[in-house]
Amino acid sequence: MSTKSIFVRAMAFWLLFSLLLAACAPAPAATPQTVIQTQVVEVPVKETVVVTNEVIITPTPEPTQPPEPVEITYYTFSAAPDHLEDLDQMIQHFQAEHPNITVKVETAPFNDYFIKLQTLIAGGTAPDVFELNYENFVTYAEKGLLLDLSPMMSVDSSLDPAIYYPRALQAFSYNGMQLGLPATFSTVVLYYNKDLFDKAGLAYPSADWTWQDAIEAGKQLNDPANGVWGLHSGVQFWEFYKKAAQNNCRFFNEDKTEVLINSPECVQALETMVNMVKTDKVMPGAAEMGGLSDGDLFVQGKLAMDVTGIWMFSAFKDAPFQWDITVEPGMATKATHFFANAAHVFAATKHPQEAYAWVKFFTSNPEMARIRVASSWELPALNNPEYFTDYLTQTPPANRQAVFDSLEFAVVPPVIGRQSEMQDGVNNLLQQVMLDQLTPQEALDQAKTLIESLLK
Repeated sequence: MSTKSIFVRAMAFWLLFSLLLAACAPAPAATPQTVIQTQVVEVPVKETVVVTNEVIITPTPEPTQPPEPVEITYYTFSAAPDHLEDLDQMIQHFQAEHPNITVKVETAPFNDYFIKLQTLIAGGTAPDVFELNYENFVTYAEKGLLLDLSPMMSVDSSLDPAIYYPRALQAFSYNGMQLGLPATFSTVVLYYNKDLFDKAGLAYPSADWTWQDAIEAGKQLNDPANGVWGLHSGVQFWEFYKKAAQNNCRFFNEDKTEVLINSPECVQALETMVNMVKTDKVMPGAAEMGGLSDGDLFVQGKLAMDVTGIWMFSAFKDAPFQWDITVEPGMATKATHFFANAAHVFAATKHPQEAYAWVKFFTSNPEMARIRVASSWELPALNNPEYFTDYLTQTPPANRQAVFDSLEFAVVPPVIGRQSEMQDGVNNLLQQVMLDQLTPQEALDQAKTLIESLLK
């Protein structure tokens, strides 16, 4: 073999050795490397030729470390005391999907809940996620205490906002920000005692009834000798806002620059409510109720009709008579209550991603919806009839479809930042009307002045 040939072989061997050493050297994880692959090829000529090719090699990534364990706190009023086991089931399903996230539950009765929540926030120990009803939502939104979920939702391909009932999702939007995801909704319907209607020979209430129809039926259902009253629909803020809407009255204009609560339409709506007790005498006043609630009277067979929420289904389930529901009566138009609760992430949480994961699961997961429906823990705010198939077959009441029919006419309560002051102030004025201390017009004139001061 010639000297030149030996030299070429030696150089090829050295180059191959060097490149192999380079290829074996550690490279940064997940970074593609270009390696010169060299081979010695014998060809039928008088010398050896070295051939090189570029080959792209992607190294195997290093093992991914599991996420760090995180504990988030969820604060709720609606779970206790009746649905803590249902909530625990939901958490178990969530943690099976997110084993690094532990959800710690804290509860308080509704009457104490918001005072305690304000104390926790002021003391720097706010929960990561907490429940708000729509009526209190704006108060927290105005103060910047709620995390905008829109950025996370926009990049979350697993969540379609259309899964939520549109009115419920929109209710927790504020200034273009989605500040919570709706968990539940409920509404108010007209309950009626079928046995009392049968005894009086009257047709059952229908969805097209007006309040005048209900009042006329109530007069025939009254039975003073047996302490039976025709109907009950409380004279308080929640009933007044709805009946005002039924009579085309609004508390204020769209941008809340003008208070309209003392308009003729509002006054007429309040007069209708008051007259049920004072003039038509189909509804018991405070003295006649003797400290009992309308629910107590209804289940005792002392009310032929009662306007109350769908949360009373379980309370009335074992009543010793036949009963059912329908869409509540209207005035000039139909309007029904719409109550909704949502899960919100605290704006300063240290765990926004984990908190968002819980909020999304809690409000949209099909297993969560199944548990809610099966336990009658209100209804999930999801726009999917399949979730409610079993719910509609449960009795009583037989006409559960009225729950969803009512949503066609749902109106949300009027809300302002100083919501509790408005509610308390209006309730106080309505009470003075019932005590004959103010006329409906005088009460609503004062309500206008009160709300104007609260909006400043």
